[in-house]
Amino acid sequence: MSSFIIGLFTKVIVLFTALPVHEAAHAWASDKLGDPTAKNMGRLTLNPFAHLDLMGSLCILVAGVGWAKPVPINPYRYKNPRVGTALSALAGPASNILLAYIFMIFYKLGAGLFLSYGSSQAVWGIFAILQMVILLNISLAVFNLLPIPPLDGSKILQLVLPQQTYYRIMQYERYIMLAVFFLLFTGILSTPLSFLSRLLYGGLDFLTGYVDILVRLL
Repeated sequence: MSSFIIGLFTKVIVLFTALPVHEAAHAWASDKLGDPTAKNMGRLTLNPFAHLDLMGSLCILVAGVGWAKPVPINPYRYKNPRVGTALSALAGPASNILLAYIFMIFYKLGAGLFLSYGSSQAVWGIFAILQMVILLNISLAVFNLLPIPPLDGSKILQLVLPQQTYYRIMQYERYIMLAVFFLLFTGILSTPLSFLSRLLYGGLDFLTGYVDILVRLL
């Protein structure tokens, strides 16, 4: 199985798993915080076709990071609109980190129990895909946590910025996103995103250290 096919297949898996989970997490958190807007519009679902955005999906396939259709919210239904908006935004990246954590547990268990005893090329390919799914979930979480409109991180940023400053920045959301496209496709964002992703990967590796111990005991 070539690295290109593995990479492409992994990105398709992420499109149909990580992005729907990410958006459904936004909808779930918003509903729990008092705003059922997304739920009423059918966005509290894991059906990928309810969430996928054409441009964001292409970015996933080309650059490995992207986005889905934004989940609609009505912040005035939250008890505290600013905090509610930030928490509902945080739920998306948090869901990708949780997915990466779960996949890492299965990867370590599988790699320890199967690959150490020798396996076929097909099994190696499956575990290579599994590792890439972990990395792409981490990349999605890191990318969406950037404090850049309209990414989730910008909604978390509004907690610490004066409201007037935040609204002034949001007026240039379209131009800022075009700049992000440019930085993404030219690779300029690759270095900081890779650094942050490695940090998060190391954290998850540490938190799943008990699996390494368990595998050695088996």
